[in-house]
Amino acid sequence: MTKIVGVSFGTKNGNNDTICKEVLRACQEEGCEIEFIRAMDLNIKHCTGCITCVKMLMSGRGNMCIHKDDFDWLAFEMFHADGVIMVDPIFETGASGLFHTIMDRFGPRMDTGNNFISTKIAEGNIAQGKPGKVPDPAIMSPKVVSYIGIGGSDWGTHVQSEHQIQSMTPAWKVIDNEWVPWSKTALMDDKLIERAHQIGVNLANAAKDIEHATYQGEPGVCPHCNCNDFYLVPGENRAICCVCGLEGTVSVEDGVVKVTYKDEDLHKAHDTITGKEIHGKDINENEGKLAEMQKTDAYKNRVAFYRDLIQPTMPPRD
Repeated sequence: MTKIVGVSFGTKNGNNDTICKEVLRACQEEGCEIEFIRAMDLNIKHCTGCITCVKMLMSGRGNMCIHKDDFDWLAFEMFHADGVIMVDPIFETGASGLFHTIMDRFGPRMDTGNNFISTKIAEGNIAQGKPGKVPDPAIMSPKVVSYIGIGGSDWGTHVQSEHQIQSMTPAWKVIDNEWVPWSKTALMDDKLIERAHQIGVNLANAAKDIEHATYQGEPGVCPHCNCNDFYLVPGENRAICCVCGLEGTVSVEDGVVKVTYKDEDLHKAHDTITGKEIHGKDINENEGKLAEMQKTDAYKNRVAFYRDLIQPTMPPRD
């Protein structure tokens, strides 16, 4: 049976829980198995940037993290599902801190490209009689995902981009991605409840046929990933999509802003397998450079110099 996991990042029985459960209710009516998870109930630690996961992956020794908390349980509940719905309160125009923490823990450890590369390295090691551990294939399984940002005002210009960036790490296909302004009264907003229900129907149908699933939301400015968030390079007609990373030129046609890409650059998009392979190879190359540098006395001396130069201030302890 097709399974949908819903993750709410809001307070217990609040608007995020409500909207997430309505999406799940629609999925259940479409014949899906459902599961509801409240992220605030979990113990999720911050990523420390220790790059242990990258070293393990790029040496073919499997997929691991130094933290022992609830993250792996949450991640694999989603990995073993066919579709995911995340409903998240908007903080400072973007995703919540808890969402960011979970997104940080996904990458680079759960990046599909990195795990494909790690699989090849591990299989090569094993074939040569060397130690090797292949990552769990569930990490690389195809999946669909939808996001809803719940805002207390009309200030939410970054939340869609930040949500969609999470989908790029595991290469999940986005079906709906939207945000709701002025949503304090969401519980009694029938139009919002109806929209959440439709998002559930869209997600359920997509999860039943992931290969042919397509984006169902409003078209965005980015013609590739439907993002509306761009970095405009000063002094140049160059716009970089803040989600897929493609670089294009800006034009205004009939009063509408458009961004155009070159066909030969589309393989570089970070949400494509080819783009992930490029990114993964870059990471592998740079990790190799760092590993060699760390063996040198010059590197060790510089680390020791800055370690001893200034000590951190700590709060008083009883």
